[in-house]
Amino acid sequence: MASSSVPNAAGDALDQLCITTLRTLAIDAVEQAQSGHPGAPMENAPFGYLLYTRYLRHNPRNPQWPNRDRFVLSAGHGCMLLYGLLHLTGYDLPLDDIKRFRQWGSKTPGHPEYGHTPGVETTTGPLGQGLATAVGMAIAETWLAAHFNRPGHNLVDYYTYVLCSDGDLMEGVASEACSLAGTLKLGKLIVFYADNRITIDGSTDLAFREQVATRFLAYDWHVQSIEGNDLRQIAQAIEQAQQETTRPSLIVARTHIGYGSPNKQDTAKAHGEPLGAEEVKLTKQVYGWPYEEPFTIPAEALEVYRRCIPRGERLEAEWQARLAAYAAAFPDLAAEWQAFQTQTLPPGWDADLPHFTDAMATRQASGSVINALAPRLPFLIGGSADLTPSNNTTIKGAPAYSATTRAGRNFHFGVREHAMGAILNGLALTPGFIPYGGTFLIFSDYMKAAIRLAALMRLRVIYVFTHDSIGLGEDGPTHQAVEQLAGLRAIPNLTVIRPADANEVTAAWCTAIRNTEGPTAIVLTRQKVPTFDRTRHAPASLLSKGAYVFSKEQGDTPDLILIGSGSELQWAVAAQAQLQQEGIATRVVSMPSWECFEQQPAEYRHSVLPPTIKKRVAIEAAAPLGWRDYITDEGAIIAMKGFGASAPFTFLMREFGFTVENVVATAKSLLSQT
Repeated sequence: MASSSVPNAAGDALDQLCITTLRTLAIDAVEQAQSGHPGAPMENAPFGYLLYTRYLRHNPRNPQWPNRDRFVLSAGHGCMLLYGLLHLTGYDLPLDDIKRFRQWGSKTPGHPEYGHTPGVETTTGPLGQGLATAVGMAIAETWLAAHFNRPGHNLVDYYTYVLCSDGDLMEGVASEACSLAGTLKLGKLIVFYADNRITIDGSTDLAFREQVATRFLAYDWHVQSIEGNDLRQIAQAIEQAQQETTRPSLIVARTHIGYGSPNKQDTAKAHGEPLGAEEVKLTKQVYGWPYEEPFTIPAEALEVYRRCIPRGERLEAEWQARLAAYAAAFPDLAAEWQAFQTQTLPPGWDADLPHFTDAMATRQASGSVINALAPRLPFLIGGSADLTPSNNTTIKGAPAYSATTRAGRNFHFGVREHAMGAILNGLALTPGFIPYGGTFLIFSDYMKAAIRLAALMRLRVIYVFTHDSIGLGEDGPTHQAVEQLAGLRAIPNLTVIRPADANEVTAAWCTAIRNTEGPTAIVLTRQKVPTFDRTRHAPASLLSKGAYVFSKEQGDTPDLILIGSGSELQWAVAAQAQLQQEGIATRVVSMPSWECFEQQPAEYRHSVLPPTIKKRVAIEAAAPLGWRDYITDEGAIIAMKGFGASAPFTFLMREFGFTVENVVATAKSLLSQT
């Protein structure tokens, strides 16, 4: 902890001035923007002030100091609390940006955005996501500590703090993640719950009457209940939480939204709209605030906050000295630490990876590739949402991560897809980790919000989505993915790869590892598919280009292009043989990734899909949405027009038109049209 001195309930006059400065800064920013949420910063200013000035180990001059404590504002609508703290404590967030809250080009968007504002640890806003992501951050700390720390050399030792709201705890993702956090005994995760009992609709009694403290006790958390405006209680609760090492901590703080507003405190009016000029004036009178000019920061208050700068520099300097001693004692580990920090891939990590010849499910090939990569990439870690044998995500010979085995590389997320997605984000927000998580493609719907945030933050997360189509078979339409590919492809910055055979799986994993600009979804089959002879066809490494000429046409110019994705490429290959026997020059294109293809120069894209060749057939056992861009107005798509059914996959493929006969007939029909 930064300080063992505990203030009295109200603190001294200077404490109150600092708190009021933080409150009025939020009030003025929201009022000037005529948009935003003033109530949360007003109620939580005492906690924010104490945390940042006395307990949080951070360096405003180096927001990315590796051993800093993390703070996650899960209640992202209250972002002016965070922006105020960042400005006041000396981060690169000028007052002009505070004055331009929620405006184009400012560093103060309507919800905190990772990579946009210095000191923001993760993008928050969708409620529950910040808290669930923080569980991943806390896991990362324990993993790194177990992997790198040695007796007398604690290189990794930090807390993850969270401020959450009623809304966060109503969202199911928070329940999933907090249940797992208790199971994993994440003792350095400390959550401050602002129990203001107000939502946008009104009192939480309308829809939320549960005993939150009791719920978290059932999760095996350490729970305290305090008055959220009492500095002494806040400080004591933080210190007790720090001392609890075997359980995550929840501090239930009874707070008052819009604290100090004579007419809006404890009402929904303080939640999502400015106070209004007259109410601002009245509120400042209640605070005893003597300044009429908005955005006033008294010098004596600023001096207190800015003490965080020399304190943070001292804390980091002490850690750098520890790092130097560590490097002297453990040079190999220190080199590994440096590689982790710089996200440096070791030489030869992608050499001599598996080459396949036998037919197999692409999920099976994926498991083999993971195990070939794992010894070379020590920070490749991941698991499955209780589908490990089906997703083939196990790193063989490696232990499972648990409360007693912190450096385990295999993760058991339980039946918690949404929490898994958010926890993967928390791991990826510790640069160096390459986290992956597996489930059936159909259940990507359960984690879509977390996937979207990973894409928004451009995190290197890898999703292993198996059982990708009606090829799943007998489990039926509840488990057969149809519309999921289209939904995932619609997410900006998400790379979706659907390999056609086992060797494309190897290339897909290499592409995902190299992708540092966003998450990657590798979409895999349950059923066996042919493994193509690459001495007769184009190399699978061309997958990195998104689409490539898999099998060239007879002659110089194709009459027709067949485009196959994933398991359906086999039908294009078989149809090409029949069509060319009949004198129809047919090109086969493997198109595993639209996103990778769109990144290629126009010259390359036109060489694969010549604009003059408009007779094209795409084959994919999924919804057709989006394919029109690649097949032109003169092309056709053999796709799913509805849901699947329960039957053996070979029967389903035939019944839904994924056959050589149907591809050939469709192609001839196109060619007969003038």
